[in-house]
Amino acid sequence: MKDGYEINKATCAIIPVDDTKARVIEKHDSFIVTKPVQKIIEDSCRYFGSSYLGRYEGTKNLIGFNYKAPIIIEESNELIFFPTSSPRFNRCSWINLKAIKDYKRNERYAIINFENGQDLEIDISYESLENQILRATRLESILRTRKLA
Repeated sequence: MKDGYEINKATCAIIPVDDTKARVIEKHDSFIVTKPVQKIIEDSCRYFGSSYLGRYEGTKNLIGFNYKAPIIIEESNELIFFPTSSPRFNRCSWINLKAIKDYKRNERYAIINFENGQDLEIDISYESLENQILRATRLESILRTRKLA
């Protein structure tokens, strides 16, 4: 178990274990962090020079979404994460858009296949997952367009 953690290019997903712990899935590792998911998100935003609220407001201004909004954790590496439910809920997981290779429907949930070949069954409908991926992709597109301008 780790006490602290900052999101980085290897981070694929951050999943709640309980109210005080999260499981971090990286490209070549998986481990438990003794912090809630939302605290990891907030600390990572601060680590990269902003706040969660600032990142959230930025997304709202760029793409107009304010419910289950994806956020840019860090611009230069295009670290864009999206929530699987409202971040106010303890069961909310955060997924790295760039880590996703594919996703598919399961009987009750969606399954995300990451670039590293690992599958993650996530408590979200296929349609909701697809919607979240589309929102995050739109944010990524705007970020890239502005980088080139």
